[in-house]
Amino acid sequence: MNSTLLIALSLLVLLAWAVVAFNRLVRLRNQVRTAWADIDVQLARRHDLVPALVAATKAYAGHERAVLEAVTGLRARALAQDSRPGLAAVEDELGQALGRLFALKEAYPDLRASENFLRLQQDLVEVEEHLQSARRFYNGAVREYNDATQRVPDVLVARLAGFRPEEFFEAGEAQRAAVRVELP
Repeated sequence: MNSTLLIALSLLVLLAWAVVAFNRLVRLRNQVRTAWADIDVQLARRHDLVPALVAATKAYAGHERAVLEAVTGLRARALAQDSRPGLAAVEDELGQALGRLFALKEAYPDLRASENFLRLQQDLVEVEEHLQSARRFYNGAVREYNDATQRVPDVLVARLAGFRPEEFFEAGEAQRAAVRVELP
């Protein structure tokens, strides 16, 4: 009777641990999904600003067609992306193209003085700051989730229940490159 009770209690403890581990993995996976949704919201805000920014730039620097077409094309590619790694790469390129777009204001004093352009630029800077914050939160959530799915003994529950590691939202090559500063 004692050995039967001990086995039953052991199985009950094992089951309780499995339920707790499973629920924690579900919570962490949902935190990753929520964090991704936050990034998605910021990317949507960024994509909404791009056409207005391109239109404002066209009014003053319409013959800079290559930059304007690059920004517009990258926005369309970003909207069409369905994978997180692919989206990260396209967003990196879009960020570079937007940097080139903002550089045009130095060559066009009227553009630099345009209240509409300056407001759009300020809005985009704000979105970029929120996007960076959302990316950091997402990567933190992914780290916690991946740690939980790979840690013993939780890895047993994770594998049995189909929890798979998530990918980090990584900086592109341009964001990793050192900034060159040329002094006069």
